Amino acid sequence: MGTIAAQNKQVSVKTSAKAATPQPKTARGEATRRAILAAAERVIGEKGYNDASIGHITSEAGVAQGTFYIYFKTKEQVFSELVLEMGRLVRHSISESTSTLTDHLNVEKAGLTAFLRFVRAHPNLYKIVQEALFVDPAAYREYYAKFASGYRVGLTAAVKKGQISEGDAETRAWALMGIARALGEQLVVFNTQKTIPELVDSAHDLIANGLKP
Repeated sequence: MGTIAAQNKQVSVKTSAKAATPQPKTARGEATRRAILAAAERVIGEKGYNDASIGHITSEAGVAQGTFYIYFKTKEQVFSELVLEMGRLVRHSISESTSTLTDHLNVEKAGLTAFLRFVRAHPNLYKIVQEALFVDPAAYREYYAKFASGYRVGLTAAVKKGQISEGDAETRAWALMGIARALGEQLVVFNTQKTIPELVDSAHDLIANGLKP
């Protein structure tokens, strides 16, 4: 999970048109837009997409329902923006946590830790991304494709440096992302009593050493 943001390569994946929202021209407008997004994160994350209404979102944000349509055309559009926002924020968080590290295995551990800390701090965003598979498949694919692209670059570079063994970078990227995703689900959905360091230590031992005795 660690090298995704550090490589930060752009992916030729079509951005969901529903997420292309007009940007506010004033600081007040941007603050209102952010308030609507934050309210949508809470409402949709807690109720689920189908049960959350625009009225619920605007009530949570403390704005008139008509204000919503100044910044977003539909509920699906604000949902899509939240999915892409999660991708931007989590990649930034991982990048900050790994920017000074040089050994790939250390990067993996620090990146996984940063991801799980982000998920614990933003459980509703995590739930929204998982629901996107059914609500907005294009945004869901874009979210994971951007992660996978950066991951492939990092794994390939680590092989060339002799820091990890050779292998199919594409498959490895998706497998490592799968570990992070499942641990995030353990935190958010199953409410594990294990601490993040405990989860990371076990997962990192598997990543670094495998299952072979």
